[in-house]
Amino acid sequence: MTELIETSPELIRDLSLLESIEEDPDVTQASLAGQMGVAVGTVNWHLKRLVNKGYVKVQRAQRRKLRYIITPKGVAHRARLTVNYVERNFRLYRRTREQVAALLADLRAAGHDAVRINAAQQGPEDVLDICRLTCLEQGIRLVDDPAAPELRIEGVRVSLQMGSET
Repeated sequence: MTELIETSPELIRDLSLLESIEEDPDVTQASLAGQMGVAVGTVNWHLKRLVNKGYVKVQRAQRRKLRYIITPKGVAHRARLTVNYVERNFRLYRRTREQVAALLADLRAAGHDAVRINAAQQGPEDVLDICRLTCLEQGIRLVDDPAAPELRIEGVRVSLQMGSET
């Protein structure tokens, strides 16, 4: 069985760094920081951690230029992080689809065939896409009518409000 690692923002950063270094060993800390939307110091801290754990080696390419090399141990770590990331997102996808399908069954049982999605409470874009796709597959129309029942997205949770509820 695949070893699962809890996906945290730190591990997602590690994955991003390892992928970027694999694509371009001559990448600079400044460009990594720009890609990731973090400070150069944050990138430096993560790179030092990766070096200390044996996932990355640093070689001096020129006087002030460094080259980052992913070690075999680093390649294996990146692979574990990638598998974990994909598995976690598939679990989120399946769980959200099941939740929305159950809510749409309740909607149909109450005699409705249309729903609106609460745009003011949007969670991650992926959750919104899953809601839209599930409605399409279930034959539920998406409408903008404020009197229509509402799928309310709050983070990764989705709930159904039948109209008179707030």
